[in-house]
Amino acid sequence: MIESASIIKVFIPAAAAFAIGILFAPILTHYLYKHKVWKKIVDKIALDGSTATEFAKLRENLHANTETRTPRMGGILIWATVVFVTLGLWLLAQVFPAPFIQKLDFFSRSQTWVPLFTLVAGAVIGFVNDVLDIHPSGEKGIRLRTRLLFVLLISSFIGWWFYAKLGMVAIGIPADGTLYLGALIVPLFMLVSLGLYAGGVIDGIDGLAGGVFSSAFMAYAGIAYFQNQINLAAFSAALTGAILAFLWFNIPPARFWMTETGTMGLTLTLAVIAFMTDTPGNGYGVAALPIIAFPLVVTIFSNIIQVLSKKFRGKKVFRIAPLHHHFEAIGWPSYKVTMRYWIISIVCAIVGMTVALIK
Repeated sequence: MIESASIIKVFIPAAAAFAIGILFAPILTHYLYKHKVWKKIVDKIALDGSTATEFAKLRENLHANTETRTPRMGGILIWATVVFVTLGLWLLAQVFPAPFIQKLDFFSRSQTWVPLFTLVAGAVIGFVNDVLDIHPSGEKGIRLRTRLLFVLLISSFIGWWFYAKLGMVAIGIPADGTLYLGALIVPLFMLVSLGLYAGGVIDGIDGLAGGVFSSAFMAYAGIAYFQNQINLAAFSAALTGAILAFLWFNIPPARFWMTETGTMGLTLTLAVIAFMTDTPGNGYGVAALPIIAFPLVVTIFSNIIQVLSKKFRGKKVFRIAPLHHHFEAIGWPSYKVTMRYWIISIVCAIVGMTVALIK
């Protein structure tokens, strides 16, 4: 039986995050535009290290002046709102210990400490990268290798936490029970985190990343809820509300872009929640991840295919990688790419939820 108190505990953080995000966005936007928080020089490098000539043409034809006139760091809106709502409801419960207020507090060691830590850790590293990226001399962000190293360091610690502290030694396999991994759960989590982070380059068209991420976290909020991990469901719902607030200002023409301070934190947190809704929640959160995050998976593999094809065949498979830019290059309007990705994301979220909750 679904309890009304549990539903309220999930929906109020989502609504609060959306409302606070909407109110915070104009303040953030004013600051970003006032201080011209955008790239001063744009010199896009292809995946193989060469100059991205096709992307330069696409940018000139479809996105003229956007990279040097649209502020970065819009991801601040997401993680700052989630931190504010999470700690705000916790503090409210400490100051006003009424039963109703107490039930709204979802800040718990067992379900929200790890994803919140991951979100903030990834966001802070991404923030540093974005600050360096807007340097007047051009692209001075943290080198990709260094960012990947940070991802591996964070994910190795979280993977160890799953193994040593939560006792997670297996992942669920739908219709087949569990797959015992033992300590290999740590490198598996690192690999999943690295893959999802690589998919963060989906933040390349106005409105695209917000729609994809909101669908994914909404799905995991539902999965956690039906697993009776109510605090984790509330946290995921708060993330969804904050992302939707970001999306409100990111639809074309975008007022700001998510960039690394958003994508790094969100992709790593998505990996954490997927694992928490697996055997710790008696479900199949990891098995459902490639379905729920299908647009990110496609983004990753389109990059891999492009690099391998250029290396071994001497020619490209796609006009531009990742895939969403390929669709732009062959003539699809940006809004059509975005909306079709949204549709795919919602369908995949529904299918993934079904898979994750199979008994």
